[in-house]
Amino acid sequence: MSGATRRRRAIASVVLWWGGLTLLLWLGSRAAGQPTDLARCAASAVLLVAVGDAGDWLRRRWRAYRRSRSMRLPPA
Repeated sequence: MSGATRRRRAIASVVLWWGGLTLLLWLGSRAAGQPTDLARCAASAVLLVAVGDAGDWLRRRWRAYRRSRSMRLPPA
């Protein structure tokens, strides 16, 4: 897979998560009887997606770090 294809797939994934979460927040606010505009839900969804992606990135980095560290340690 080329770098451009990988980048397009990552962008599409984030946009789909963002759109779905926006819709979920908007419908949830409607169901709770506290309707809000779609722009506020979209802004909240951007924050949630950014925090989720940052957490996923940190999790993957931590796992790679732990894996490389276990390979370096001599057997006990």
